[in-house]
Amino acid sequence: MKLTGYFYAFFILLTASAQQNRMWIPSEAQTAYEKMVQNGARFKSSDLYHPEKPSFNDAIVQFNGGCTAEIISPQSLLLTNHHCGYGAIQSHSTLTHNYVEDGFWAYSKSEELPNPGMYVTFVRRIINLTDRVLKGVTEDMSPKERQSRIDKNIAKIKKEIKIKPWQSLEIKPFLYGNKYYGFVKENYKDIRLVGAPPSSIGKFGADSDNWMWPRHSGDFSLFRIYADKNNRPAEYSPDNVPYKPEKYLKVSMEGVREGDLIVIYGFPGRTRQYLPSFAIAHITQNVNPVNIEIRQRALDIMDKFMRTNDTLKLKYTSIYARVSNYWKKWKGENQGIAKSKAISKKQKAEALFLQSASEKGFGKEAREVLDKMRKIYQDLKDPEIAKDILVETMYINNDWIRRGFILDALVRQADTKFKENKKRYLNRLTGEFRKTDNRVSKELFIEMMKYYKENMPPAFRNNRIVQMNFDEMAEEIEKKSVLADSIKMKKLFDLDYEEFVKSLKNDSGYNLAHSLITDYYNNILPAYQQTGAGLNELMRKYIKMLQEAGLYQEMVPDANGTLRLSFGKVYGYEPRDGMYYEPISTLDGVIEKYIPGDYEFDLPAKLLEIYKNKDFGNYRTNGSVPVNFLGTAHTTGGNSGSPALNAEGELVGLNFDRVWEGTMSDLFYDPKICRNIMVDLRYVMFIIDKMGNAQNILREIQSSQ
Repeated sequence: MKLTGYFYAFFILLTASAQQNRMWIPSEAQTAYEKMVQNGARFKSSDLYHPEKPSFNDAIVQFNGGCTAEIISPQSLLLTNHHCGYGAIQSHSTLTHNYVEDGFWAYSKSEELPNPGMYVTFVRRIINLTDRVLKGVTEDMSPKERQSRIDKNIAKIKKEIKIKPWQSLEIKPFLYGNKYYGFVKENYKDIRLVGAPPSSIGKFGADSDNWMWPRHSGDFSLFRIYADKNNRPAEYSPDNVPYKPEKYLKVSMEGVREGDLIVIYGFPGRTRQYLPSFAIAHITQNVNPVNIEIRQRALDIMDKFMRTNDTLKLKYTSIYARVSNYWKKWKGENQGIAKSKAISKKQKAEALFLQSASEKGFGKEAREVLDKMRKIYQDLKDPEIAKDILVETMYINNDWIRRGFILDALVRQADTKFKENKKRYLNRLTGEFRKTDNRVSKELFIEMMKYYKENMPPAFRNNRIVQMNFDEMAEEIEKKSVLADSIKMKKLFDLDYEEFVKSLKNDSGYNLAHSLITDYYNNILPAYQQTGAGLNELMRKYIKMLQEAGLYQEMVPDANGTLRLSFGKVYGYEPRDGMYYEPISTLDGVIEKYIPGDYEFDLPAKLLEIYKNKDFGNYRTNGSVPVNFLGTAHTTGGNSGSPALNAEGELVGLNFDRVWEGTMSDLFYDPKICRNIMVDLRYVMFIIDKMGNAQNILREIQSSQ
């Protein structure tokens, strides 16, 4: 039976839960634009991207290599998330001026604070280079021959494409190497802090609310781009002036209602939407459970100490949040994959793909590709679990052994690099000691070593180590090792290279760490890399065959840190039977969550006073102030700070998170439960106005409209 009509529609339903919400390359988003228009968009197609005229991409930047930010005034006022700007806010904080706790507002440009090393990246042009990169490449080439030809082609293209002296050209593979695009970029390196709310607003809810809904976070901060007198990129100088942007986003105070169109524009990090069913099963059934269990054990230990000791609570708050972030994400991912029946749907889609491939004459080749990948994932189980166990138990969640790994990296650099790098390594290790406490580190060490002994796959287990008495080893490290003593560590760095190495060879803690990292580099990592070596090439062939099977009208590449846009609507959702979440939260909910003195749910006295007096100004809607809202746009890490645009192309929100039940969207997008979370721009303006009294910032934004 031919795969037509109903069967084709069924395939589309199964494989592209992501068809509805994909991450489009702006230069090739005509199909997306047509769908946006069908859903009410009134901006022009050329607003999304134009190679020669100002468009949205000229107002949206990658912020400091990881987040997204957008320009919202002619003087390049930059809006991003509070958590994206947190490092800068923290770096400027002192006991006298605690901007983390109190917030920061520059009431004139002379008060704006420079941030050495910070930069933003514009994407000025996007060029489809597929034909040029793959020129001379044939399917009968070996992977090595193929890559050699591609590398030569890319080198030639980079010489041919003309760019300005301050620009760079990055060429990246897409769809596992079936397509290639070039991105002409500009980096601006003078970025100054303009404003940030107190962390009790910017990080309200902290770890407890992370990945959750309803949310009530004012997760925003403000910066400004500076340039030289010619409006070009320049290192920080007091002579620099605010950059004059080619495009900036207009802010709308109209807000959003359920059903409204939203467009998310930014730099999403990584998605893997085209993985086959058995790959999803491998991740959720083999890999995630191991990582979840290890982090659960670590979190339990930290939580025990934090609940009984306020000093340790303050010291470990940020560490706990970092460890908890992906622990919670992996748990939500597993639940979402199960709830959406993603594996079953993928299996049915693969059966239909094989049927179509057979009808088109390459059924045998298609089955061989899937079978080879399935076999690799079966063989990859133990090496990947071994890799993750060692990384999680010995680096992420084991303070002492992590320090040993850092020392080992310095030892491996030999004498020629030792003098050059030892100050940097000592500063890092000194920071490690400041952030941790041996009471916690000791229990983490014992628990992580036990997990290693009980769960490391036998082929990768270090039998000498598992025979150790970990309680006794912990006592020895605590009393004698540099890994547990900051004073001994500083004295160690006073030695020359030969004495440095000699001293470490007599340190049992370091020797344990050295043995573990040697296992990793000599046994675990090579096994993992060799076992999975053919996956990328097989995925390339699989993607190509999916296209040749005629089952995709258009394949949109996975996110890979490049500029993308997605769109959706403002909608609530039903995480489980009988429970429905409204799509908009308000200041009323912030007050309901308020817990005096709590590090996650405390609030500034000024905000409490504003609420008591109902001093909401023009930001009031239905008796309160809107705070956060939900949408169905597809987002991931890197979309933090992405603008949420309305049907007019105006800024109405600031993306900052996803809901827990939908964190599996990196692997499989299900429109029923996948939601992105945004700060309402009215709350941003409310905080700037009422909390910051930063009328200069308000005037700058409002006069730009």
